[in-house]
Amino acid sequence: MNTEPLKYGRFYHIYNRGINSCALFREPTNYEHFLGLYNKYITPVADTYAWVLMGNHFHLLVRIKSETEVLNLEGFKNLQDLNRNRVNQQFANLFNAYTKAYNKRYHRTGSLFEHPFRRICIRSEAHLKYLVYYIHHNPIHHGYCEHYLDYPWSSYLTILSPKQTRLKRKDVLEWFRDADRFKGYHSKQSIDRYQKFHLDFICSSRP
Repeated sequence: MNTEPLKYGRFYHIYNRGINSCALFREPTNYEHFLGLYNKYITPVADTYAWVLMGNHFHLLVRIKSETEVLNLEGFKNLQDLNRNRVNQQFANLFNAYTKAYNKRYHRTGSLFEHPFRRICIRSEAHLKYLVYYIHHNPIHHGYCEHYLDYPWSSYLTILSPKQTRLKRKDVLEWFRDADRFKGYHSKQSIDRYQKFHLDFICSSRP
């Protein structure tokens, strides 16, 4: 598994699951709280292009901001030791804050997420496009719903919405050329290709 520190300016598929595959999200307030913490800890250091939260795992497509972008952020510019490890620390802060709230809510103790979180560097636009599909297809693949529009805890609806968002919606639609092609790409992909893509990702993350 690749555990190298996240590098500035790179695209990553970041994913993780509950320890021993335990539940991460039991009710809507859990999803909402995680997204609130995500905005607090991750948005300052990374742009988000796609995401999905599932019962016991999640997937993200992000680009770590450039070193200059991060250094210029309020709250970071005075840090003398800001480096690649600082970006990793923001993810650790997210997981720790969510674990603390989750454990308090459900009267449990100990770790909630597997450690370290998994990350795969993405190096081609074709891979980025397919990863967007892969992330959005997760709820269908795992039997949570039959159509993308029926699952509320992913970026699919946000990408097609006119509402203001921090998600890099414009960039994603440009990868597919427009919204119609975005929807078409999602509708024509097969389960076999989905599974092969997932296998390729796992293999590419090994040393």
